[in-house]
Amino acid sequence: MSEFLPPDFTGIYLLPLLLLVLLLMFWLLYRRRSAHRRSLTRVLKAIAFERIDQLVIPNGDEGEIQIDHLLLTAHGLLIIHVKDVIGTVFGSDKMQDWTVISDDRRFTFGNPQPALYDRIAAVRQIVRQVPVAGRILFLDGAQFTKGVPGLVCNLDELVAEFGEQDRAAAKVNVEAFRPHWEKIRAHAMSASS
Repeated sequence: MSEFLPPDFTGIYLLPLLLLVLLLMFWLLYRRRSAHRRSLTRVLKAIAFERIDQLVIPNGDEGEIQIDHLLLTAHGLLIIHVKDVIGTVFGSDKMQDWTVISDDRRFTFGNPQPALYDRIAAVRQIVRQVPVAGRILFLDGAQFTKGVPGLVCNLDELVAEFGEQDRAAAKVNVEAFRPHWEKIRAHAMSASS
């Protein structure tokens, strides 16, 4: 077979071929991540009447706390902390560190529940009369095989729990929460300036 190939075949074609394979891998990875983000955006739009992304508010201890997404829903305010991991996740309410095992790697991260509780408490400090809930949202690439910890959900579960079939009827609740929502927006503006 080598008699049919030019003598400098590896030098001429190997590098462009390798670059082409790498570009294809990056493109596929980008498409997969983009699909996750589009799904997340679609779900957040479906359950939220209004939303603030990357919100920074006082944490009650002379500091600040960042919230990935704060949603105004018919159920009150909802804090979403997004975890975009691919693989099997091993974690529980009592574990300090959670582990992700995928085909090619393994890594750990701190249990995200305590930070979510802190975010919920910070929002409740500002708006005491409104229900405030929080969820740790794992996107489609994560699976929990040993049970799902508290406050953890996926996109479908989030829609099932907070989605509204009759958005027009739900607006009555939303309008009752609106003054508190504006209070959060004012705190966010003062924290960012």
